[in-house]
Amino acid sequence: MAHEICTLNGKVHMAYVGEVPWHGLGQRLDRPATSAEAMKAAHLDWRVMKVPLYAAGRRCGIPVPDFFALVRCDLYKRHESECPIFGIVSRSYEPIQNREAFEFLDSIVGAGAAVYHTAGVLGNGERVWMLVKLPGHLTVIGEDIADKYLLLVNDHRAHGAVQVKFTPIRVVCNNTLTAALSDGAPIRIRHYRGAKARLKAAKDALAIIQKRFSDSQEVYQAMCRVMMTDHLLDRYLGAVFPIPKDPTPGDKERVCADRSLARDLFTSGAGTTAPRVSGTLWAAYNGVTELIDHYRPSKMSPESHLASVWFGAGASARNRAFRYALDIIQAKELPPAVSVGDVPSEHSQKSCYGHGGQAQDN
Repeated sequence: MAHEICTLNGKVHMAYVGEVPWHGLGQRLDRPATSAEAMKAAHLDWRVMKVPLYAAGRRCGIPVPDFFALVRCDLYKRHESECPIFGIVSRSYEPIQNREAFEFLDSIVGAGAAVYHTAGVLGNGERVWMLVKLPGHLTVIGEDIADKYLLLVNDHRAHGAVQVKFTPIRVVCNNTLTAALSDGAPIRIRHYRGAKARLKAAKDALAIIQKRFSDSQEVYQAMCRVMMTDHLLDRYLGAVFPIPKDPTPGDKERVCADRSLARDLFTSGAGTTAPRVSGTLWAAYNGVTELIDHYRPSKMSPESHLASVWFGAGASARNRAFRYALDIIQAKELPPAVSVGDVPSEHSQKSCYGHGGQAQDN
């Protein structure tokens, strides 16, 4: 499946350093990895290439000028006729190879200073990611800190790009936060001619990255200064977990489950009972992020869950949680609270959640 971590010949295309990550996937490396070691362990040492396109004719293929199929080289050489095609691209498309993406991270962090935490492949190679740990950490309040990471995504599809996102991870719970401030768009470099030159030019991005982390630390600290009332918490969770405009069967129950568990984690989640954290917007925000990272629907595989957390519905919910927390800090109006209608009431929230998710080991 294109939305899951790649597994070929029984090998999971993912690696991690140190402790087993919460998703429990990949090959473990015993020490901090260089880019070359991370590439090899995660089975990322392959290239993408353009191959000519042909239209089917009665007797032979008809060349399609100036357009090419984008394929993974090693799979193309093994099974040319069955090789998956990532997209159709023009002559101006210039793939940025996985090795070049690793070299880019080495260059902005400093070769030898980059600690590759995880690296892996989604689908058959359509998307590749690398998560690198930076020196230092963000101090929120007391002993509540977050480590600093860069998440690089190399999207090999036709309209893909190399993106670098700023990703803090809270130490007490290992849950993924976000540094997507209103002016905090990720570094984004499209796969076209001149892309490699722009990668080299982006080496100066570390100063921008450090500024974004500093801004995020200020926002997290501001969250600790906002005390949540029951009404404000309901409004916040209602905005983060909205009911779809055209709900399908089970949507309301799912929304009820998410809001209920997030409310429970607000009061009893990892680190949310600490002094100066309990009862604050920071506790509410971390209740949401803990839910996203450490609980998954019972029918979702760990691979699909990880993809959702980094790139899919989980990432979208986490961004909403940050955006609406920022609105509360700036005293902006949240969306109107929406009732879950005939969904079980607050008195039966525990049973409402009971069928909906599965806790993950930290």
